[in-house]
Parts: sequence; structure tokens; C-alpha cells
Amino acid sequence: MRLTKATIERLELPPGKTELIVFDDALPGFGLRIRAGGKRTWVAQYRIGPKQRRVTLGTVNIFDADKARKHARDALARAQLGLDPQLEKTAARTPKPREMTLGEAIERYLPYAERKLKASTYSGIVLHLRKHWQPLHGRELQNLERRHVAAELGRIATDSGLYGANRSRAAPSTLFAWAIGEGLTDTNPVVGTNKATEEVARDRVLTGDELSLIWRVAGEGDYGAIVRLLILTGQRREEVGGMFWSEIDLAKRVWRIDAERTKNGLAHDVPLSSPAFEILRARERSDRTLVFGSREGAFQGWSKAKSALDRRVLTKLRETGADGVLKPWRLHDIRRTVATRMADLGVQPHVIEAVLNHISGHKAGVAGVYNRAIYTAEKRQALDLWAEHVVALVEGRESNIVPLRGVR
Repeated sequence: MRLTKATIERLELPPGKTELIVFDDALPGFGLRIRAGGKRTWVAQYRIGPKQRRVTLGTVNIFDADKARKHARDALARAQLGLDPQLEKTAARTPKPREMTLGEAIERYLPYAERKLKASTYSGIVLHLRKHWQPLHGRELQNLERRHVAAELGRIATDSGLYGANRSRAAPSTLFAWAIGEGLTDTNPVVGTNKATEEVARDRVLTGDELSLIWRVAGEGDYGAIVRLLILTGQRREEVGGMFWSEIDLAKRVWRIDAERTKNGLAHDVPLSSPAFEILRARERSDRTLVFGSREGAFQGWSKAKSALDRRVLTKLRETGADGVLKPWRLHDIRRTVATRMADLGVQPHVIEAVLNHISGHKAGVAGVYNRAIYTAEKRQALDLWAEHVVALVEGRESNIVPLRGVR
């Protein structure tokens, strides 16, 4: 029969039956199921391969015959296309498992990264992923798109500078490459985003006046001490900012950096000149293992501290009526300046390389293995000579340093 309001009202369950399905003559597969107790539901019956399948569309109290027929027609059409309306209905009712968020993936990735990376590299990864990318921590990995990453890179460039944005871009890219290998996501949304700036090799060397000015306005806190130690030692920012008290031998006036904290993976001893020694001796020693920073970590806040230093430099220039403005500079320019000016003072190139720990791990050979000791005297002489030169610059007097023999 054709299922209509009038015909279904006359249908009764035969005696002894617990269920009866009556199909519509006009739409094959569309039917009404009657069960003991009086419940009546609309159904659509179809075939998937050799199997008969049936999906419930709703009760007669929800749909009248015309609406039920329309829903049945849609279900049967999907079945004709090879879909299974019953499975679709079950899947729609089943809650989808929650995808892993970026923040959760980061915490799962960091122990892996810590095993693979040097301590200095790992600390940078932690900073970028936990701090700079924090606004995206709540997003699911599968839903993170390139536009989200690009927008966040723009914010980081504003807050931390163009080079800082480039460094922050590398950290999540490595994370997503790992996550793809772990089956946590299918794509790396960092791929295809633009770098904040194209980096070129820098050759900025600070003049004596610039170096003196930076020293004088560096400040009295952690950052000021770090900047002055960078000037006096020529070491890397992360090495100074992450200095441990256990590395400092005040009795022998040596700073001993273990291999896991150096860029080339070679242990390195830095003789402490008198000014460098006095800076460290004046530090208030607490129960922290690190010389600089707060809580558990090494010194942070490099970008803000550098911006504040630049403002103090500008203020000082205006106060003194000095001509010109200090050209843009970075902390790493200090390291290049130390090397260049040491050469001007007659320090031999191989000694400068030893002071800067520039011997590469795969080419070091015996010199690399014994790098701590082979130029101990020469390094101390070079750093003492350099410290005397810096003090003369800061005090505004002519340096009485005679260049070492062999230099014109």
C-alpha cells in the first residue's frame, strides 16, 4: 500500500507478532515498522553489496508520511552512491576523539628534543615553543593552518624583532616534522610561510667609542653584567647568560665551560681578566646553580633588555650632544668586535681562535681534544691585554698598550 496518514492509522500488529514492517508501494525501500507496545517508526531498507541494511528515520510522532518519504528518498539515494546511511548515522552519534593540541604536542616533543640536542640549543627550543608560540597552544594540531602560523610570526616579529621571528619559525617547523613521523598530524603548516627577513652574513664591528658607550650605560642588573662579560670575554650570549656557578673557579680565575654548553661541542676554558673576575666576585651568590636569571632557568628577556639598552644609549647621546647616532647593532657584534680589535692589538690569529673556541669539532683533532690547555697562557695574556684596552676606552684615556710583537 501507499503509506499515508490514513493508511497507517488502520495498520495493526497481527496477533502473535512482535514486529511488522509494511513497505510503501510508491518508494521501494521506504517502510513503517510497528512493534509490540505501539511504537511506530519510519525506516529505509537498502542493499550494500550482498547485505541488506536498514536505517531508522524517526517515529510517526516526529515525521508525517510525506516528510518521512523525503528522508527515505535521501537515504536511499546515498546508498545508491555506495554510502551507508546507517553507518553515517552511527558515526554522527559517536563523539569524535579529541585531537592533540599544539601545547600537548610540545610537552610530548621536548623530552625527545632534550635527548637529541645540546643543552644550549634545547634551551632555545624550549623558549620559542613554550613562550613565543603560547597563543596557539590550545589549537589542535590537525586544525593548525599556514595562515595561523603566518599571523603568529608577524606578532613575534613585532615583539622580538625580525631575527627573533626567524629563530622562532624554525622551532615549530622541527616540531611538526617530528609530529608527522609520530602520526600526530599530516602536514607541517610552517612550510611555505615567509621568513621575517633574509639574513646575510654580518660584518658589523663596533668602534672604541661605541663599545665604551655600551659599557657605561649597560646597567647594574643581570643584563648589564652579561653585556660587560661579553665585551671582556668575547664568548657567546647563551654561554654567558647560562653560566653556572660550578663553572667558575675564582681561585684560578678561570671560567670552565663544559662541552654540552658550547656550540662546537668542545670543552672550553676562559681565563678571567681582573675586570671580569671583579664582575663575578661582586655577584650575590644565592642557592641558585645559575649565575644569571631567576627561578629555575638561565637569563631570559634578551629582546626587552636589548631594547631598553638601546634607549639608554640614545638618551646618553642626546645628553652629551654627541654627533650621530649609534648604528643598529646586535649582541653578537660584540664577539666579532673582540676578535677584530684583538688582532689590532697584535694577538695572533690562532690565539684569537682559541679564545673564541672557534675550532670545529670534526676538524679539531688533537688541538680540539686538548683545546682547554694548549693555549692557556696565550689566552690569558690576550684577554688581559684586551681588558686593559677596554678599561682605557671606558675611562676615556689614551691606551698605553703596546701592540704585541710582530704586528705593524
